[in-house]
Amino acid sequence: MHNFKYGHLVESFLEMMSAERGAAENTLDSYERDLERYGAHLLRVKSDFMNCDTENVRSFMLVLNDSGLAASSQARHLSTVRQFHKFLFAEGQRSDDPSAVIESPKQARPLPKILSIDEVDVLIRASENAALDKSGSPSRNLRALRLNALIEALYATGLRVSELVSLPVMAAKTDADFINVVGKGNKERLVPLSRKSREAMALYLKMRDGSKKWDDSQWLFPAGSKSGHFTRQAFARDLKALAITAGIDPEKVSPHVIRHAFASHLLQNGADLRAVQQLLGHSDISTTQIYTHVLDERLRQLVEEHHPLASI
Repeated sequence: MHNFKYGHLVESFLEMMSAERGAAENTLDSYERDLERYGAHLLRVKSDFMNCDTENVRSFMLVLNDSGLAASSQARHLSTVRQFHKFLFAEGQRSDDPSAVIESPKQARPLPKILSIDEVDVLIRASENAALDKSGSPSRNLRALRLNALIEALYATGLRVSELVSLPVMAAKTDADFINVVGKGNKERLVPLSRKSREAMALYLKMRDGSKKWDDSQWLFPAGSKSGHFTRQAFARDLKALAITAGIDPEKVSPHVIRHAFASHLLQNGADLRAVQQLLGHSDISTTQIYTHVLDERLRQLVEEHHPLASI
């Protein structure tokens, strides 16, 4: 970078990002590489940091796109360029920002991983069998009952994993068909509890209470963690171990995937999108619509694989 004209401005920018924004060393290295690439392009089009215009920035983005760079990487380069030009403007080095009107590259939203209904059924059956096996130690049996209760509740409600592991103990002591959950932004919503999920939680709670260890805990799934309840990471770990037992690729399984399965299977069976939005606690229906894209993709694959004219 020091070979480029006005390279000292990049050094000042990096110092500012480090001192004022607390940017990590890896982030600073990334900024420097991006600006080195940007500076090299400006030299090729007979310009530089101080004299480039919007068309120069746009041509830089076209070069990145033509090079086959992923949209996410293109967006990162543009973010660096924008921050750099904002810095130059704020420091009075330039009176304008040529990057301000450049649109970010459109990034395809990744479709969530989805388990089929049969795969979820196999997973739940494996957790039920483990919960019914009383041949292990009391602590092992309790862990198996806890995992079964977690999976049954998650697939029945579609709760966020953070909401699930932090359920109060009263959630398992009610005969109601619904429980009140406090989600993102402290927003409350009612979610239904299936008969199987209530039974699984009751069995787990009965053995948990029998140990007397957690009598004073407010949490349904207490643990010796900093929060006082079972953690997301520990649940994910146990879930992957269960997937291996069930003969399912553990890379396909996570608490979030079970939540995705809850939503997708509801829509697959004719549920209203607005109802699923409410159950998931999404503030914006566009977030819920990702599951309709999953179904559209599956229908497309179904036609391509089975329609007699698909290969013609």
